[in-house]
Amino acid sequence: MAVSLEKAVIARYEKFGKRFEVLVDPEKAVELKSGNNIYIADILAVEDVFEDAKKGMRASREDMRKVFGTENVLEVAEIVIKRGEVQITAEQRRKMIEEKKRLIATIISRESINPQTNTPHPVERILNAMELAKVSIDLYKSAEEQVNDVMLAIQRILPIRFERICLQIKIPPAYSGKCYGVVKELGRMKREEWLADGSLFCVIEIPAGIQAEVFDKLNKLTNGEVVITQKEG
Repeated sequence: MAVSLEKAVIARYEKFGKRFEVLVDPEKAVELKSGNNIYIADILAVEDVFEDAKKGMRASREDMRKVFGTENVLEVAEIVIKRGEVQITAEQRRKMIEEKKRLIATIISRESINPQTNTPHPVERILNAMELAKVSIDLYKSAEEQVNDVMLAIQRILPIRFERICLQIKIPPAYSGKCYGVVKELGRMKREEWLADGSLFCVIEIPAGIQAEVFDKLNKLTNGEVVITQKEG
C-alpha cells in the first residue's frame, strides 16, 4: 500500500446515523481537504471503508450505497476525507501548520518586494512579521488562498508590496534551444522571436522577487552570454 498502517490516522464521516471511516496518510489527507488534486489510492493505507477501523469492522455495501450512492471504495473514501474529520494529533497539526506558514512566506518572498530597497524580503523576515502580526494559518486552506490575507496583516509590520516586472532577454544561438523551455518556466511569456542567426529574443513577466534567480539561472546556462534588461513601462 502507498501508506503504512503505522503512519495512518482515521478519517471519519457520519451521516444518517451511519459512521464511515478510512485509514489515511494525515498529511496527504489534509492536502486533499485543502483542494489539492491527489489520487485517492495514494492517501489510503487500506483500500476499504470501515464502520469501525480500530476493530476492523467494514461498512456494509448497502449503507455505502444509501449514503453515497455508490459502493466504489475510492469514491466513498474521497467523500469521507473531504467532508469528514481527519483525526490528526496536536503535534501533526503543529508541524503541518508550520510547513504551510513557511510555504506562504516563501510565496510572498518571491512575489513581492521591499519598496524602500526594491529587493525581496527574506523568508525568515516575513515569518518574523507573521509572528508579530499574530497571523492565523488555516490548515485546510491552500497556501495560495491565504497569501493576500497574510500580506494585509504583515503590511503593518513591513514595507512590502506585490510587484511584477518584465524582462527582455536575448539568448545566443548556441544556447537558445536548451534555454527556451527554462525561460517559459521562469515566467509568463509575453513576446518571443527567433532571430535570423538563431538567437532567441523574448519578453517575460515575472514576480519581482525572483529577478536575481532568473539572472543567475540563465547566466549559468549560457556561460554569462545572455543579455537581460528590465523593460520599462
